[in-house]
Amino acid sequence: MSSSADKSQTGPGPLDPGAGDTITTPPGGADRPPLRADAQRNRQRIVGAARGVFAEQGLEAPLNEVARRAGVGIATLYRRFPTREALIAEVFAEKMSTYAKAIAVALADPDPWRGFCAFIEQACAMQADDHGFTDVLTLTFPTAAAFEAKRVAAYSGFAELIARAKVAGRLRVDFSPEDLVMLLMANAGVVAATADAAPDAWRRLVAYMTQAFAAGHTDPLPPAPTPAALYRAMLRLSLRGSGSGAGEPPERGGSA
Repeated sequence: MSSSADKSQTGPGPLDPGAGDTITTPPGGADRPPLRADAQRNRQRIVGAARGVFAEQGLEAPLNEVARRAGVGIATLYRRFPTREALIAEVFAEKMSTYAKAIAVALADPDPWRGFCAFIEQACAMQADDHGFTDVLTLTFPTAAAFEAKRVAAYSGFAELIARAKVAGRLRVDFSPEDLVMLLMANAGVVAATADAAPDAWRRLVAYMTQAFAAGHTDPLPPAPTPAALYRAMLRLSLRGSGSGAGEPPERGGSA
């Protein structure tokens, strides 16, 4: 998944910007310079193509394939999105908003345990629906401020949901936010392994785990990994075989 491999393809594509075109403002408004109309079309085509490629192949998919489906050259893709992280943030902005809203809905449920279980199932369902989003839930996006803010807000909301479910006596007292990260990692593996043969297998895993999270299961557990330890483990996993560079995926973080 080397960025140098992605950038090795040459030449602007057929939709590269030309002179004398109408100026338009891209999503984000004043924080970005205005784009010519054809440049804005290129941007939209790249985002649409990336959405499909990431859903099919995950976030490590070659950016050359994204450019090919968008009908642009790889140079054009990098002009619009200098890093893979920037492209990922743009592609999944709407889904991250949905994920954050799921937390708000869960917190509004008068039954904290029902809200907790409903959120766990929805988060895992979103993973199953989109292979790219499977990875987004365990990544950090330090250079995509708005996107990262939503992710952090969702994580903070989940911590509040945990506290409410424990106060209600329904969630086991030793459950930690890091347990959600491990569940998402496990679910990602199940989704990847069974997608074609048994696409609903993840539901059984989630049912098993939510039952195990219930307060009635009181046998002591080994200590949860610390956030720092989980971060290091996930970062090492993400860097395995990927190298480094502007075109590479963002670092893995220890929060969901």
